[in-house]
Amino acid sequence: MSMICIRAEIPPEICEIDDELKAIYHGEETVCIWTFESRKDRNRFVDETIGMVRDDRQNHFEKFFFKPSVWKR
Repeated sequence: MSMICIRAEIPPEICEIDDELKAIYHGEETVCIWTFESRKDRNRFVDETIGMVRDDRQNHFEKFFFKPSVWKR
């Protein structure tokens, strides 16, 4: 096995989140990072979305994990 690094400008607020609270997936053109309130939620999301495509994962996240008050823009 090897490690592949792809340069990207990741916002500092994403970098500050503990890695155990992030689920990261990639396709040929995108990298997606979902963040969670607990490691238990993150692990549940990973287990429940095995084999899903990105849009299905996003829909699952929004249905079961998204909390609008967390995201302030």
